[in-house]
Amino acid sequence: MDIMKPIPRDDVPLGEDWLYEVKYDGFRCVLHWNKNGEINLISKNNKDLTKQFPEIVSYCMEYVKNVKNVLPIKLDGELVILNNSYQANFSQIQRRGRLKSKHSIQNASKERPATLLVFDILEIKGTDLTRKDFTYRKKSLSNFFDTSYISRGLWNPLGMVEAFQNPNELWRIIFEHKGEGMVAKRKKSSYIKGKGHQDWFKIKNWRLIHGILTSYDNENGYFDVQVLDDNKRYAVGKCKHGLNTEDMNTVKNLFINNGEKHATKYHLPPAVCAEIHTLDIYEGELREPEFKRIAPELKPEDCTLEMLQQDLAMLPKKIDFANTDKLYWPDAGLTKGNFLAYIREISPYMLPFLKNRPLTTIRCPDGVDEESFFQKHLPPYAPDFIEGYGTDEEKLILCDSLESLLWFANHGALEFHVPFQDISSNYPKEIVFDLDPPDRGKFSWAVQAGLFIKKILDDLQLISFVKTSGNKGLQVHIPIPEGSMSYEETGVFTQAIAYTLESQQRDIFTTERMKDKRNGRLYIDYVQHGRDKTLIAPYSTRRTPEGTVATPLFWEEVTMELRPEMFTIKNVVDRVQRLGCPFRDYFAVGKNQQLNQVLSLIQ
Repeated sequence: MDIMKPIPRDDVPLGEDWLYEVKYDGFRCVLHWNKNGEINLISKNNKDLTKQFPEIVSYCMEYVKNVKNVLPIKLDGELVILNNSYQANFSQIQRRGRLKSKHSIQNASKERPATLLVFDILEIKGTDLTRKDFTYRKKSLSNFFDTSYISRGLWNPLGMVEAFQNPNELWRIIFEHKGEGMVAKRKKSSYIKGKGHQDWFKIKNWRLIHGILTSYDNENGYFDVQVLDDNKRYAVGKCKHGLNTEDMNTVKNLFINNGEKHATKYHLPPAVCAEIHTLDIYEGELREPEFKRIAPELKPEDCTLEMLQQDLAMLPKKIDFANTDKLYWPDAGLTKGNFLAYIREISPYMLPFLKNRPLTTIRCPDGVDEESFFQKHLPPYAPDFIEGYGTDEEKLILCDSLESLLWFANHGALEFHVPFQDISSNYPKEIVFDLDPPDRGKFSWAVQAGLFIKKILDDLQLISFVKTSGNKGLQVHIPIPEGSMSYEETGVFTQAIAYTLESQQRDIFTTERMKDKRNGRLYIDYVQHGRDKTLIAPYSTRRTPEGTVATPLFWEEVTMELRPEMFTIKNVVDRVQRLGCPFRDYFAVGKNQQLNQVLSLIQ
């Protein structure tokens, strides 16, 4: 299939002639919706993907009556599985593409549904639009979604990629979310098949990594790239392209003339270091690697697995990250560098719960075993990019950006606590039940309590979310429309639910606030839900020996086998990328949460 392909470019074309879009990492695909309503998904290699992605076909068929007057239609886009709104998961879509059986495809479509993110329209009502300019086509695409009453939302099986006027604004968003890159499109461009144009350009959001070249394959021209981990070699992948002819010949001859030959490969001890651009590492291979340069000033011991982790994390340059080898969680062997990389990777999922709320941190500058202290006022030495709220004497902290979050992390803020309302509001945006067993050995009591509360909330037609506290309990969240309930009203509601739960099993549940009077029972902390009181934020780390994380869960995961120590800095990022974020719809649910039964109950 002939499609218009963007041309790689290092710099962003600027000016009034251009529009800019997020570049997503997936399968390029054209949706063919025929006059008879039949839908086909065709890849750029002319492969039929229709059976591979039934959720997209099913979703489109729900709107067949709405679109019948504009068929046939062709939509150009990218088939993706999203991690967040600006980053797709290439490994997930690759795995999905390999599935063969109908059963496994159906299961995958429910567990991690795909999205066709449409950025162009090639035909409508059977009329070819490829000779129309891009601005016209983009407007036609927008009209198609609107007149068909199909949401443009990125998380629907069929979504629309919006165009930006300001490339700097878009690039900031892409960087914060670690997106693949940007596509610049000339407003007046027609749809020209292939790359015979100067109208679409792709600019990659490269990760710059540092690695050791340890072997050269004379047959295929690839260098093996490794890093060191406790003086052991760790394979990163292979790289071939990017060096100029002179540098390539120099390095190649170094291996051929001095290396130990095995089959087609020449091996050298760790000595030659390089800087390499890549999009990521997938299944032990670098994605789209290109040499930036050979780096003679680097030593092999500079190219470590921990440094690779930080390179891939893409830490902002405006912060001077120091002492990254300091042990923050000694029992778990986790360093400050591990922590910073975690915060950077998890920031797209964590920041929405911090934005526009006054932040309280617990700082442990020398790790969890050393001195710690609370901080809720903006320190006088904080940089200008960190916002505050209030008077200069008692300015509260606002953590509204990636740089702000990482600045506090760099200064040893290991826990992030936020209230239930925005900075300028006296009304809660959420109701939360904190289920606190006496110790981790009684965590199953928190599971029992959480499931009981969920049953009550389901009966009240309330959508709820659940997370581990990161310590020894569970927390049940109910997002609500801001201004819909006062703290007095939520207090009546939480007390009623807490007393109901307590009455079910008084031998293990209690609402007793005095710890020495609980007699080893689980505390249902409904009092903590109050104005200006705080709770640990989703995805915040905790001061525990294992480096546990306050981790959002899917309700089906809340079983007697669940344990809080299952979720740590070491695995939570991978978990989110593998399963998706359980709190993805949190704020959308909050805006539309129906409270009729709750309000009737408390009145």
